Order: sequence, then structure tokens, then C-alpha cells
Amino acid sequence: MESFFVSTPIYYVNARPHLGHAYTTIVADSINRLHRLRQKDTFFLTGTDEHGDKIVEAAEKNGLAPKEYADRISALFKEAWPWLEVENSAFIRTTDPEHVKCVQRFLNTVYENGDIYFGEYGGHYCFGCECFYMEKELQDGLCPDHLEKPRYLKEENYFFRMTRYLPALREHILNHPEFIQPERYRNEVLGMLGDELTDLCISRPKSRLTWGIELPFDSNFVTYVWFDALINYISALGWPHGEAFKRYWPGAYHLVAKDILKPHAVFWPTMLMSAGVDLYQGLRVHGYWTVQEAKMSKSLGNVVQPMDMVDKYGLAPFRYFLLREMQFGLDASFSEEALVNRLNSDLANDLGNLCSRTLAMTNKYFQGLVPEKSGLSQEDQEVVDAGLTALDEYVRLFGDFQFSKGLSVLWAFIGRLNKYVDASAPWVLYKEGQTERLQNVMYVLLEGLRKIALHLWPVMPSSSEELLSQLGTGFDLHKVDLEQEAGHWSGLKPGVRVAKKSNLFPRRELELKQETGKEKKDGAKAAESPQTSQVSFEDFLKLNMVTGRVLQADKVQGADKLLKLEVDIGEKKPRLIVAGLAQHFEPGDMQGRQVVVLANLAPKKIRGVTSHGMVLAVRHGQDMVLLTTTEGTEPGSRVS
Repeated sequence: MESFFVSTPIYYVNARPHLGHAYTTIVADSINRLHRLRQKDTFFLTGTDEHGDKIVEAAEKNGLAPKEYADRISALFKEAWPWLEVENSAFIRTTDPEHVKCVQRFLNTVYENGDIYFGEYGGHYCFGCECFYMEKELQDGLCPDHLEKPRYLKEENYFFRMTRYLPALREHILNHPEFIQPERYRNEVLGMLGDELTDLCISRPKSRLTWGIELPFDSNFVTYVWFDALINYISALGWPHGEAFKRYWPGAYHLVAKDILKPHAVFWPTMLMSAGVDLYQGLRVHGYWTVQEAKMSKSLGNVVQPMDMVDKYGLAPFRYFLLREMQFGLDASFSEEALVNRLNSDLANDLGNLCSRTLAMTNKYFQGLVPEKSGLSQEDQEVVDAGLTALDEYVRLFGDFQFSKGLSVLWAFIGRLNKYVDASAPWVLYKEGQTERLQNVMYVLLEGLRKIALHLWPVMPSSSEELLSQLGTGFDLHKVDLEQEAGHWSGLKPGVRVAKKSNLFPRRELELKQETGKEKKDGAKAAESPQTSQVSFEDFLKLNMVTGRVLQADKVQGADKLLKLEVDIGEKKPRLIVAGLAQHFEPGDMQGRQVVVLANLAPKKIRGVTSHGMVLAVRHGQDMVLLTTTEGTEPGSRVS
């Protein structure tokens, strides 16, 4: 079986997850899901980068030790992804012991190959970037990213002979045009290689920084954060002898934003060459999300929190908007108005209306049963041919990281089906008794919806599965093969019952809160800290936290991190709650447990199951501990 490996960057734990993190991770999840539909053996890696000056600084601001601070912020990332229906194969932290060992082994390999030496260096050091800049790289004497004057430092350090491998890297890029895409970033890297690049400083003296991985050949130094972080892509796979490394690394693709192009396109390949490791297959680079034409920034108070958007407008519209709105590789502007427009126009009007009309007509004309099809008319066959062509093109574009273009092709076909409804006029066929023609039209529409739903699974997993359920067919990943889907229009079995109606994408109105300048400033300040801002006693009273007892626990199908719990909280019926506890508790361990439940949390659909509350737990290192009460407490007792 062909393998496919995709990674996000590991996210720096000096800030909470924001829109940029969500976009990159949803893109990785979507491309991984596409390859799962193509029956490839896939591995999807994400995680957190936890060493360096900035982490020490952020920890000190919050009165915490670096590891304690990193634990808190890393947990925010790890816990955010299931709520966005992200299914990563592994979550790595650069503080993981196995990663530390791998970095030191990699360093020793490069050192023993003669590619690390000790020397003195003087340069303009930006603490925000945690790197040295040459004079010509500064903009009016300032760091090009932070626009602050860097400090000139002169110190002894260890250096990686990166320049030794630059000619080979340039040759590889020229001989493999697909190695770095889109094309604009490939050209940018070739331009970098034409500059006067120097060897890479890969250490920091402990006299200045102790929060890092100690060099295996000199205990007075720690590893430069980028040299440490990049190795995560192979440490997570058990390099050098791990089975996962042998299995997945040959099909490896890295997904990054354009601000970290140089480390991934220059540092990392030359490091791999020195260590004798094959290069990854490809680097895919996306642009920035801007807000009102400005890059998102805590200081500007314009950082978009992904869960706020999901709570307002739903997860499927949010994921769809991110993939449809950004032309991969270019910058894109985020606004709630644009999101709502996409939701109402593309999802509610186009796809939602097609679903609603088709199911209603099937129930009216065929008692809700999928009709038989016979010889298709020329008009019917033209629609089928257009559909197969569109779906094939969608898969090609999506697999080439051209998500917006792929979705545009798919939506053009949705438009074609809506026009097909109007042109074929099933209501007229029914009235005139043209039963055979009516059967064919309705089958073409129903099968078209099935194929659309299936191909949208990478974009909006739960909504895709729900639509397939409404069409009377389940979703079994192991029985899906997009290559086979491209050759037929007969996946729905005649006689299967469909739902009476569909309202997957109800229209929404714009929900904008007008903030004062002070609120924006306070919000930006709060985002810098993992600590919760103060709430009033009245706000606390709004939280209905009650005791409960778990009656039944099962794993959620297709989600290795989620449990479906039935919890007695003193009501007539048990509450159904989805909890991200499957990696910490077996279903049998949960049954009979006393728990504390946030009972008035708004219902939320997770992996196709509607959750009505939240079971509270405490993170303890890598483990989760349930919040509980003493024995004898009646279910439904209020926490106060």
C-alpha cells in the first residue's frame, strides 16, 4: 500500500491557538483525509515546539517555570484539534524524552561526519526570531519580522557546515520542480541560495540560555531551537530504525506558512543531507490570513479565535470557508461577513437547497425510496459525464494542494445539478405520468448527492457523514475508494429509504460584536497569558455544574480520542456527552464513575454525535484526572 505522510509545523507555545494555526492544521487534516479515501496508508503529524528564549520570557511573564508553562499551552493545542474534527496520527512535543534522545543522536551523527565545528560569531540577534541576521537582511536596521532593533552579539558557538550542502540542494531543487510549491516559493528559495549564505549557528551558550536540549558533545551549550524543532519530523517516526520511519518517510510532505520557508527549505534539507537521510518528497507553502488587510497581531487586537467562529457559525462552514477562501500560496483576508456569505451562498443556497429539494421530491414521488434507473436520456448522461469529470478534477486539484480551485470545480457541478432539476422539471414528469424518466432524473440527482457528500468528507467530515446517512447509505472508510468512484454512477441501491428532509446548512445572520478600543486592548493582553481572566460572581452562577454518574461508555466510531458517555445527572433521561478521554480511560474504566458535568454548555455535534454537556477533568502532566466528588453524592447535585 502506498504511504503518505503530512506534517504541520510544530507550533511555538508562546501563544494560544489562533486562526493561522487552525488553517494549517485543517489543511493537513483535509489532505490526509483525501488520501485515506484513496486507500493510502497515511500518517499525519502535528505538535508543539517548546524550547528557546521566547518560551522562557513568556513563562516568566506568567510566573511559571518553562516546562510548566509549556505543558499548559501545549495542552491547549492538543485539546483544540478534536473540536475542529482534526484527526492527527501523533502529537509530538520537543520536550518529549524520545525527541530529546533523537536530537542528540542526530547531532552526534552530523558531528561525527565532520559537519559541526566550534567558532566565534558576531551578528545582529533578534530575540523574537531567536536567530542572527546579516546586515543586509535588516530593514532600516530593524528585524524584518518584528521591526525592532536587534542586539549585536559576539559569542563562541557551534556551527553546522550548511554551505557544504548548498550546491547539492540547489541542484535537487532544479531537478525536482515539485519539491517546493507553489512556484513562487521555489523561486524564492533559489534566490536565497544565490545569496551569500553562511554556515548555521546551532548552539546557544548556557550562560545565556539553559532551556533547550543539551549538546551531546559539550554540556556548556544547548541546541539552537530550529535545529531541535526540525528533527521532530523524523523523531516522531522513530528515526533511524523505527518501523514507522521506514514506512512513512518515503512519502513525506511538510506543510508550512511562508514565514518559515527558509528553515524548512534550506536548513532542514542540508541537515538531512549531512546525516545521510533521504530528503522529504515535498514542501507546500501557504500565505498569511489578514484581517482588514493587516497581518493578525496580538498588539493590534485582531487575532481570530477559531472556536469563537465555530460556536457562532458551525464547524462545517468554518472548515469550508478556510479551504475555499484562500488560494493556497497567496494571502487571504478573513472577515465574519465573508464567512457568512460563503455559508449562505455556497452551503445553504447551493448545496443545502439541492439536498432539500431532492429528498423532498423523492419522498413525494417515490415514498422516500431510491428509484430504479434504466436507460438514461442524452441530457441525463451529459449530467453524469459532467459529474464524473468534475469529481476527477476535484480530486486532482485537492491532492495537489489547490483546495480552493478543487472546491470551485465541485461547486460548479452542484450548480449544474440545480439547473438540471429546473430543466428536467420532475414535478411536470410526475404530473404527466412519465415515471421512467422521473426515476432516472431522481436517481441521477440522488447519486450525484452521494458522490458530492463522499468527496466532501475531507472538508467537512461530520456533515458529509450526516448527508450520506440522509441518503440511506452509511460511511465506511475501509469500503471507499475514490479511484473506483470515478468509473460509475450507481453507488446507491434502489429501494433504500432516504430522509424526509435535510437542513444541514441553515442560513445565518452576521453576529458581530462592536468592541471598544479598551476591549480590544484587554483582549489582546488576555491572549498572551494561559491564565483565565477574572469573572464576576454573577458569571460564575451562570455555570450549571452538577454531579453525575457514568452509566454507559463507548468509543466513538472512527475517532480514537473520543468516548460517548451516558451520564445520569438526576434528569429523567441520561445525558449523552462526548468527551476527549479515550486516550486516558478505557470505556469499562468509566462506567460507574462519579463525575462533574457542565450541564448548560450549548449542544455541539462531534463526529456525528450531539454532545449535551462537558465532563470536567484536570490535566496532570501527560495524563487526565477526572474531577469527582465523595461517595454518596446524588446525581444532579449542584456544584457551588
